[in-house]
Amino acid sequence: NQTWELVDLPLGKKSIGCKWIFKTKYKADGSIDKHKARLVAKGYAQQEGIDYDETFAPIVKIKTIRVVCALAAQNGWKL
Repeated sequence: NQTWELVDLPLGKKSIGCKWIFKTKYKADGSIDKHKARLVAKGYAQQEGIDYDETFAPIVKIKTIRVVCALAAQNGWKL
């Protein structure tokens, strides 16, 4: 399904480990609904200055969200 692309690790770099997380979801009556799995990166094992230099988390201001919602409502756009 083309989820991952295998590439060579650059010289002098180390890869981040990963682990599988498994969870069972239950219905209200206690019977099993479904099993879920996800692969997570162990980024907590990285060290600042060695594995990365800076971090960035893209966030949006609440005012921007309000403007977009107002424009969508005014123009009949779907969000």
